[in-house]
Amino acid sequence: MSIPTITLNNGVSLPALGFGVFQTPPDETEVAVAEALRVGYRHIDTAAGYGNERGVGAAISASGLKRSEVFIETKIWISDYGYDETLHSFTKSAGKLGVEQIDLLLLHQPLPSAFERTLGAYRALETLLADGKVRAIGISNFMPQRLEHLLQEVKVVPAVNQIEVHPYFQQRELQALNAQHGILTQAWAPIGGITFYRPGFSKSTLADPVILEIGAAHGKSAAQVMLRWGLQQGRSVIPKSVKPERIAENFAVFDFELTSAQLSAIDGLDGMQRGGPDPDSITLETFKREIPEA
Repeated sequence: MSIPTITLNNGVSLPALGFGVFQTPPDETEVAVAEALRVGYRHIDTAAGYGNERGVGAAISASGLKRSEVFIETKIWISDYGYDETLHSFTKSAGKLGVEQIDLLLLHQPLPSAFERTLGAYRALETLLADGKVRAIGISNFMPQRLEHLLQEVKVVPAVNQIEVHPYFQQRELQALNAQHGILTQAWAPIGGITFYRPGFSKSTLADPVILEIGAAHGKSAAQVMLRWGLQQGRSVIPKSVKPERIAENFAVFDFELTSAQLSAIDGLDGMQRGGPDPDSITLETFKREIPEA
């Protein structure tokens, strides 16, 4: 089955459904990505900060697929911000992934306490794009204020802003701002799995009665309903799992369609409950991690 694609603002096509490896241990990553590719995923999302780019690259290399058949997305961590540092971080990531060109390269977070370094990092992405070393560039976890600041200072509008979006945290203002500038909203935690284990959440999206009722009407799981909701609303979605049955389940979302009433019912679940850290709280002092050379 071919996955629907989304055309980014520079004309590059991105498979709408991707496979994520956040918090997947390095020794499990290759196996999980290999299974995802076997099932049919053709878009893999990783990051320097995850420490598992090498496993992603190994799985892709061993898959037998042509390089052009797999869309590779990774991210620069804040420890490597700054113009020269980010250029070098690309070299580290490309080496671990075993590729010469990365399809989509993002800044993983804004660094509010050192935004000039953030800007320097993004200008390095612009250079990498101009040099053909990446096909598209973007950002992640940029809230409205940081996005507006970035846009005032750079030449290339980001192609993607990857942010937390699930039924309990929809960030509609930010999604609208992304759309206004032609930036694709890409959802991490699109099935709200983050609500299942984070303190402060009284319930999980995976057990929400509204979502379960919609799933029952289609013979689908709560996770499949949430992925379909994101896809039908024009987002790129990046679910993750290491379990083969879940990897396959999350891929089986193209054989049904939610009604407008069902989409609206899920929209009505927005509770503004962020599961991840507040991007404005990110500092080098609290989140610095060294990204190894190899």
